[in-house]
Amino acid sequence: MIIDSHCHLNYEPMSLSLDNYIERANKADIKYMLTISTEDKHYSNIIKIIDKYKCVYGTYGIHPHEAKLHKEIKKDVILDKIKKNNKIIGIGETGLDFYYKHSDKNDQIFSFKEHIKASQDSGLPLIVHTRSAEDETFDILKNSLKEKDFKILIHCFTGTKNFAIKLLDLGAYISASGIVTFKKSKELADTIKYIPNDRLLVETDSPYLAPEPMRGK
Repeated sequence: MIIDSHCHLNYEPMSLSLDNYIERANKADIKYMLTISTEDKHYSNIIKIIDKYKCVYGTYGIHPHEAKLHKEIKKDVILDKIKKNNKIIGIGETGLDFYYKHSDKNDQIFSFKEHIKASQDSGLPLIVHTRSAEDETFDILKNSLKEKDFKILIHCFTGTKNFAIKLLDLGAYISASGIVTFKKSKELADTIKYIPNDRLLVETDSPYLAPEPMRGK
């Protein structure tokens, strides 16, 4: 049995033929899927999907790219959203992306911290996106854990081995995507081998990051 810990079933092309995609996944022994929230406006679609498909669960959160458009999404709003359905089992994806910088750093940090507070209060795991922001991400997580414990999942890990070790020391879980199969990802593949099986998850991040030989499809 495989659990896809991170996918976006409300995105095209899956959303256009979701019955077919769910059936294909189940036949491939993918028995459960977690469809991830990135924007508030799409949350109602996520609720519809998890209500329709028994094998699909969901999250609520704002992607760091969208932080500038969701400054009103604070801890209390997040806590209210996750109460809408008992199949909402995670908070995120949230985090920091200083590679594309679609949102100002300060807006991303503020949003990230509000999601952390919601995770601390609710007990639901925090699903973290981090790119070109290893030090900042680690410092925020470490300092927040000193205040109150919460569960951490780093999605689509592409960082250094040193970063992985530091995250594991925090008690975090780490998820590998199709990127680990790319020809230029040998260092990443070696890092993933280092992660204990009981702290490692897999994901498709579909419709993105298909593994070799399906890359780009």
